[in-house]
Amino acid sequence: MAEIVADCPRCRAQKTTFDVLGANEIAEGRNDWQRRFEAYSVCRHCKRATLLGIQVDQYAYRDFYEDPGISKFKGSLNPYFRVIGYVSLKDDAGIDPPEHLPKDVESAFREGTACLAIKCTNAAGTMFRLCVDFATQELLPPNEDANGPNAKVRRDLGLRLQWLFNNGKLPTELHDLALCVKEDGNDGAHRGTLTEADANDLLDFTVQLLERRYTLPKRLEAAAARRAARPR
Repeated sequence: MAEIVADCPRCRAQKTTFDVLGANEIAEGRNDWQRRFEAYSVCRHCKRATLLGIQVDQYAYRDFYEDPGISKFKGSLNPYFRVIGYVSLKDDAGIDPPEHLPKDVESAFREGTACLAIKCTNAAGTMFRLCVDFATQELLPPNEDANGPNAKVRRDLGLRLQWLFNNGKLPTELHDLALCVKEDGNDGAHRGTLTEADANDLLDFTVQLLERRYTLPKRLEAAAARRAARPR
């Protein structure tokens, strides 16, 4: 029987042994060989089951388990796989980030949706506001530009958004939605009074902004490349 040593999220036992009874591949990692799985694993300490997230740890081991399969492997999986987490309520976010996001923006977005899934609305609002912060910084002109905003406007997200709208850097149809970023985002960060509806308003604006800022331009670029590659 396959087994793996990890910390148990059910009984909090550290470095306990799990019996791995099944595994399902979910996605590739950063490289095409870093395959990821959810492994149905039973803790030998508390006898309760957990879905552990595991990932191939080295290129040399990218496919050793295919025959007869992970759960039928005899011995420890630790030399071949790294435990990267476990499935919990945070994975019920159900909201994928828009395509083609920079890593820091995608990371903040995923954290925001995970917080929203477990009803941590203040934390979710703060992370969505951080997404907007990241996504709008590069829209500002250089500091030395005499026509650019002053230091306070650059620093304050609400003022920055208004400057970007006034100067045609953001679509005007997002202006009304953007009000929630200043008001609700500040509430989440400083007052702790954000409701679930407030957090969802921030999510709506964040998704719309990120799609216009990153997803749509990349899709248009890909479409132009396909047209250019067609025989004439």
